[in-house]
Amino acid sequence: MSNEKSRFVDRLFSNGRRELFAYLSRKVGREDASDLLQDTFVRVLRHGQFDTVDDPQSLLKRIAVNLTRDHARRRRTEARVIDAEAELDLAASTDHRPDARLEAEEKWRLLCEAVDGLPPRCREVFLLFMTEGRDLGEIAVRLGISRNMAQKHMRLAMARCWAAVE
Repeated sequence: MSNEKSRFVDRLFSNGRRELFAYLSRKVGREDASDLLQDTFVRVLRHGQFDTVDDPQSLLKRIAVNLTRDHARRRRTEARVIDAEAELDLAASTDHRPDARLEAEEKWRLLCEAVDGLPPRCREVFLLFMTEGRDLGEIAVRLGISRNMAQKHMRLAMARCWAAVE
């Protein structure tokens, strides 16, 4: 990075750091805010031509807003996974059938095998959707495919997962 760009980023960071940290703290809490603040500036640096942007502060804010949305999606997905695991544990512990836990474990194994057996791009779409909580539009952009193709991958993944556990 040239000295001019380095000075530009330094000024941008100095001028926008406090405001962005306050915004991020309100949205995600102080603990996660510092990580998201750092991610915001990393993305600015990756932007490549950030020094030609008309309103760098708006760019920072837009990136921070997008990161808080991503963060919220990840949290919701984590909560769904934890809830599903808790339900599985509860079902296994409260069901008086001796084979209930084995049945649940077998379904989990079959589901994992189904996901592992997906074509690579299809598996990637499925995992981004399920583990990171990304919507299909974001996944399409991230992977450089059309939204329609992302939907097709997701339909195939869901069909194979359902077929595996039924």
